[in-house]
Amino acid sequence: MASPSKDLCTLCKEDNVTTDAVTWCTECDVFLCVECEKHHRRSRTSKDHKTISAENYHGLPSFIKATSNLCKIHGKKFELYCSFHACACCVHCTTDKHQSCQTMKPLPEILKQVKSSAAVCLLEKDVKDLNENFDDIMEYLRKRISTNANRKTEAIQSIRSMRKSIDDHLNKLEQQLLKDLETKHSKLKSKLETLLHQVDKRAKQIRKLQNEFSNMTKYATDLQTYVGLKEIEKVTSQEGNYIEDLKRGTDLNERNLHLTTSPDLDSILLDVKSFGEITVDTRPYNGLANERRNNQAQQLVPIPTIDQIKPSFSNTLKVPEGQGKRFFDCCILSDGNCLVLDAVRKSLLMFRNDGTFIRSIVSFIELPDSVCFVKDRTVAVSFYNACEVALVDIGKSLVDRNFNFPTEQCSGVSSDGQVLVIAMPSNRNVTVMNLLDESKQILKGIYEHHVSLVKGNIIGVNFLNNTISCYKLSGEMLWTFKHIDIVEPIGSALDKNGFIYVACRKSNKIVVVSHDGKSCRTILNQDNGIKTPQSIDIDVKSGIMLVISLAEDVDSVLFKL
Repeated sequence: MASPSKDLCTLCKEDNVTTDAVTWCTECDVFLCVECEKHHRRSRTSKDHKTISAENYHGLPSFIKATSNLCKIHGKKFELYCSFHACACCVHCTTDKHQSCQTMKPLPEILKQVKSSAAVCLLEKDVKDLNENFDDIMEYLRKRISTNANRKTEAIQSIRSMRKSIDDHLNKLEQQLLKDLETKHSKLKSKLETLLHQVDKRAKQIRKLQNEFSNMTKYATDLQTYVGLKEIEKVTSQEGNYIEDLKRGTDLNERNLHLTTSPDLDSILLDVKSFGEITVDTRPYNGLANERRNNQAQQLVPIPTIDQIKPSFSNTLKVPEGQGKRFFDCCILSDGNCLVLDAVRKSLLMFRNDGTFIRSIVSFIELPDSVCFVKDRTVAVSFYNACEVALVDIGKSLVDRNFNFPTEQCSGVSSDGQVLVIAMPSNRNVTVMNLLDESKQILKGIYEHHVSLVKGNIIGVNFLNNTISCYKLSGEMLWTFKHIDIVEPIGSALDKNGFIYVACRKSNKIVVVSHDGKSCRTILNQDNGIKTPQSIDIDVKSGIMLVISLAEDVDSVLFKL
């Protein structure tokens, strides 16, 4: 393998001098030799420039090396950032293409915290998740290859076993038929041979009598001939009667061996067109991949820090007169409409995201506990005491399917459209159910009352222990968090940036927890109208957050993040 060519100093090369470069200036986009680097560091215009070794420069991805600090059109340094077009600009770009843009900001202000922002951690997690997903899929494919090789071996053995069974069975039937043939042939042969022996014996006597008759007529006296004729007449009469009896009887009936093969054997030749059939049994892939964040990697603007989250009041749910306000849980649909579980009337209610009431979806016999969006027009509702979960078609306003879990009281539910995660705190378990084949995996020892399934992880809240925990779908705990502001956490939701919002019923607060479970901040409290919050959900598209209250004298509130 040929060694890579050496990097030459850009400045020396301009003077027609070839000098090996040792560093790369990220600001000037040039290679520098030892001497030029010294002058570069001493110059007032470039002393603050960041340089990296030439070796580290070549370790950068090609798209990073292709990214310049200079505008390709005007050759000027990027100094501004257009939020509308999401691109860096030089001063000349503002007059050429961005005259009408009102969202120009200084680029250093945008970039000053980019490496310390949450975007770096989240993108790092995205890359890690992608690697894990590819590793899982490759391992799955290797297992499928191995499994199919084993299935092929088993199929060959099964084919040969079936063939041997058929051969053994046909051989057995053949031996039985040959034995029967031999038996019948022996009996028939014996009977014919016995009859032949009897006829042959009588025939010999007649031939002897014929010779004796000839001699008698030649040499006997008349008296002897007279007596002999009488005797011969008697014998011929007897033998004639014997022949007549043979002809009239059944002993001379023609008896022939005849073989008739079983019609079942004929059907094998006619009806059995193949020895079998090889098919490929296709089943859905059950692997649970970590979800990607939509378009997050393309955002240049840093993700807000936890201290920058400041929700503003938007509206309240306008509950119709005569309708109680004692709600248990809520979820926001993909179209932005909100669903609320009415604990008084055991029904599912729908509101618009401006708070106006739409209609009652369906009423239940049992008391509902939790609700979550699944996919399309389907939501899942859990029933704690009934130990079951129902899938509700909100378009048709009916229960589509029921899943029973005997002795497993079902609390919080969450779904990503492929699996359903159900908290079962009475048994300190969480059940993960595949919605395609309804197969179940029980994650033992996970004691949570409410769960949220986001980005391939389970966020669980325990209102008895006042903890927020994060688990992999395999059940492995990633972290757990506890804080003085978090008292009786009863519901949780995540925003588009990965922050976890927790409804704390006893402390009357909405607390935001960082995605790594290391810090938190109270963003809403009683001063903002928060009292006994029972549930929370967030529409990541619109940034609308719904907080419902267990108290009937308190409105459920919509906020804008």
